[in-house]
Amino acid sequence: MPASLLFLFLDASVWTALGACLFLATAVFLFVFYIDPDASDLAPHRTKLDQLLERRDTIYDNLRDLKFEYRAGKYSDGYYELMKNSLEDEAALVLTEIEQTTESQVRRPRPPRPAPAEPVLSDRRSTR
Repeated sequence: MPASLLFLFLDASVWTALGACLFLATAVFLFVFYIDPDASDLAPHRTKLDQLLERRDTIYDNLRDLKFEYRAGKYSDGYYELMKNSLEDEAALVLTEIEQTTESQVRRPRPPRPAPAEPVLSDRRSTR
């Protein structure tokens, strides 16, 4: 019997194993080359502190823009004061949250330190 026809007489379990390997290889190939990662998977994780600092910077930018537009004559005195007070109150809240967040990061409980070993003095004296 020619060796080329020998593959036809393989056991059913061998065919099942070959089919599973072929399926797995195809799935891996498709996953590696045809599935694009989501942009959110590549973005670095932002901590709460990062979000608060960004919010603080945005509020400061808004205050600066409000002051500039008030000086340019776009807003009345009453509206300017109302908006300025609102932004300052919001900034105070954000700064308080930043302070609380940084305190919780700084004040982590630490294990007690072992006492430093005292130097051992020898009772032997040189007699030379």
